[in-house]
Amino acid sequence: MTFPRGLRALNQAEYRRFFWAQLVAQIGSWMQSVAQAWLVLQLTDSPFLLGLIGTLQFGPVLLFSVFSGAVADRFVKRRILIATQATLAVQAVGLGALAWSGHAEYWHVAALAMVLGFANVIEMPARQSYVADIVGREDLINAVALNSASFNAARIVGPAVAGVMIGQFGVVPAFFVNGVGHLVVIAALLTLTTTGKPAARSITGVLADIAQGIRHALSTPRIRLLLGLLFVVSFSVFNFSVYVPLLAKTVLGLGAEGFGYLMAALGVGAVAGALTVGASSGREPSIMTMFIEATLACGGLFLMFSVRHVAVAALMLVAIGYTGTMLVATCNTALQLAAPDALRGRIMSLYVLIWGGSFPIGAFLVGAISEAWGVPRAFAVMGGFGLATLLALSLWWRLRRSA
Repeated sequence: MTFPRGLRALNQAEYRRFFWAQLVAQIGSWMQSVAQAWLVLQLTDSPFLLGLIGTLQFGPVLLFSVFSGAVADRFVKRRILIATQATLAVQAVGLGALAWSGHAEYWHVAALAMVLGFANVIEMPARQSYVADIVGREDLINAVALNSASFNAARIVGPAVAGVMIGQFGVVPAFFVNGVGHLVVIAALLTLTTTGKPAARSITGVLADIAQGIRHALSTPRIRLLLGLLFVVSFSVFNFSVYVPLLAKTVLGLGAEGFGYLMAALGVGAVAGALTVGASSGREPSIMTMFIEATLACGGLFLMFSVRHVAVAALMLVAIGYTGTMLVATCNTALQLAAPDALRGRIMSLYVLIWGGSFPIGAFLVGAISEAWGVPRAFAVMGGFGLATLLALSLWWRLRRSA
């Protein structure tokens, strides 16, 4: 079977196995994300404590992602991925066992969220750069777009299934399903011949390797701009694991199934955005296009402050998911193409640092603002911050080009 141009990376058998295994694991991860958020609200009924879980989960990304990029460039990526997937499986099963026993407490969820964060901070740069090893540069744009599509397809299926499952059976099954999903990825990785060996064994220290990657990024204006756009959208918009449960429960008065419905709406837009990038001609989008995508995503978030109806909320989340995901996917591919092979892990660790590392601060702020002034004002503040920062970035880019 030959796949069409928009799915052309799937014509490579190794990438195809990796892709489907990742999709299974990502569905399980989104199921766990929904179950974890709902469990925290059941235990505490506190927006602030829910936001704090996000801070703890993504804190390791903020603190250690630049180190994990150097690890990805020094060691065999497939071995890194197998080890981290095993850790994620144990974490999911452990949280499920605590919930099943009826002894789960808030501090248990917080501690295991940190375990999840430490595993992810090692896994993400290795996985991002491993894709390039599997498919090569020719199909890289399409492969990255397909990865984004699978992540966001899981955002549709996972929350929808989890919402129904939690309504019928509670949160426990979602954690166990996630554990099984990570085992599926390990099985797939063991069948691949692409190992992801480093381009050359570094003779310098880890800190020197990190400094080399940072210098390369800072000395390239386009990379600086891409990372800036990524920061604005990640910090302002992509706090959905805090935004959506608060919107569902506090503003719209929905239960678990309604929460899953809103997350699925978000995922529909995100999948459409990723597939739009994947179906492109293979050329990088213009800077203007990326500014438009980021502006629409932040503007949509700002307008969420006035939403009081489920249908309107779902449509807005579709639009935000579409534009936000297009921006994130195009930044990912542009950075991977701009990075030399020997530095790709370190450059992608900066992507991970900004994409995931900005979440702890953003999640904390969303939770704190919601607790103090209400959820609608959190949408207005974060969306307004995003729009103002995009304006500043646009002025800097125009002045740099004119100079």
